[in-house]
This record gives sequence, C-alpha cells and structure tokens, in this order.
Amino acid sequence: MASKFFALFSRMKYIDRWSLMRNTEKETLSHHSLETAAVAHALAVIGNTRLGKNYNADRVCVMGVYHDMPEIITGDMPTPVKYYNSEIRRAFGEIEKNTEKSLLEALPEDIRPVYEGLICSESSPDELHKLLKAADKISALIKCIEERRAGNTEFDAAYDSTLQSIRSLGCREAEIFLDEFMGAYNEPLDSLTKN
Repeated sequence: MASKFFALFSRMKYIDRWSLMRNTEKETLSHHSLETAAVAHALAVIGNTRLGKNYNADRVCVMGVYHDMPEIITGDMPTPVKYYNSEIRRAFGEIEKNTEKSLLEALPEDIRPVYEGLICSESSPDELHKLLKAADKISALIKCIEERRAGNTEFDAAYDSTLQSIRSLGCREAEIFLDEFMGAYNEPLDSLTKN
C-alpha cells in the first residue's frame, strides 16, 4: 500500500492562515512554513556564531518545514478560538497530538522515528523548540508588517500582540533578528536591491 504522508504534506498549499481577518494577500501553510524554516535556521546560526551556542541549524530548519503539518487535518485554528479558555486549549492540544500520531502512521514504519521529531513538538529538543517557536512568531510578525504596508489596519493589533509575544520569549537570538533584519521588511523592492 502506498504511503499517504507526502501526499498529505503537499496539501499544505491549500490551507489558508489568518482566516478571521481580512487579508490583502493570502498566506498558506506552505508560505508560512518556508518562512518559519528560514527564520529558524537564521536564529540557530545567530546563536551559534554570536552567542556561543551549538544548535543544529539544519535540524531546526527542517522542523520549521513540518511544524504546522497537523493543520492539514485540523485547519489553522484562529488564535482567539484556540486560546479562548483552558478547556478549549486542552481539547485542541489532544486533537493536535492525535493528528500528529495519524500523520506518523501514514509513513512506512521504518522511517517514522526520523519524522517523529519533526512533526511532534514534544519529541523535539527543548532548545530547538524554543527557536522554532520564536521563528513561528517572527513569521507571523512579517505577515503583519506586509499587511500593514498594504494599508490593512486590520493587522495593527495583531502586530502589537505578536511583537509582545516574541519579546516575552526571552530568546536572545530572536531579539537580534528583530534588531538587525526586521527593519528591511518595511522597504520596497527597489530599496532592497540597491547596494
């Protein structure tokens, strides 16, 4: 029987994020995951080169690719709903765990252990999970910046709360990324391509 895992993975391009908000540009799970992977890699590189860490940058990058794969089945649960109260959050956490398990079972048994740490957040090392969480939030902040640049004030409050949640992580690598790279996201292409 053919494994369904990568056919499921391919469906990330059909799942839209930010469903409760008016968007000037759609963002799919595929878009978000690629950006999260790139930022997670950058955070690990920053930690390794500037803060004396020994992160596996390649590993956290691949974790970023797969981190939202369960949303192929659950959809992108809007933050106000997902965190409405502890009972809903606990129930949704159980749904996520069951979804992760079913995705793993779509793989041939001999390669499941390799993917378990990529799609099951509890199986990933804590230090990489922290970087991935920061990268995930930075990707959301980038979306907020893009929407605001397009004149969409719908993302003003999301920008403020997302920036605050990044700052509250206490992730020095994320702070460095914000200081050194985020300003360029407000520039047009002509400025970005000039030396």
